Amino acid sequence: QVQLVESGGGLVQAGNSLRLSCSASGRAFSNAAMGWFRQAPGKEREFVGTIKIATTYYANSVKGRFTISRDYANNTVYLQMDRLKPEDTAVYYCAASFSLLQSFTELTRTQSYTFWGQGTQVTVSS
Repeated sequence: QVQLVESGGGLVQAGNSLRLSCSASGRAFSNAAMGWFRQAPGKEREFVGTIKIATTYYANSVKGRFTISRDYANNTVYLQMDRLKPEDTAVYYCAASFSLLQSFTELTRTQSYTFWGQGTQVTVSS
């Protein structure tokens, strides 16, 4: 059974940093594209970034502030969030796609991912 579990969320002041983790189990994830999405209250879930093998791709809103990395040995993907802003407040989700033929454009879409975590809340105060 595939399972994704996010952790590391919390309350932080604007300008500070947080690192989210996504621990994967139940299947070999070394070839999976791992995406991060977020959903603020009353808004649709939106793409944050993704990592496919060792290449990353980010939404313009977070480019230069957020960094995705992965630890293959521990089946874990990280989202390092620096210079956080109040508008980054949302529930953050990680997701996995095992379709290796998807382009990065396709990987910005929620429907491209098969497995999802339960989400972790990030709140940035001003």
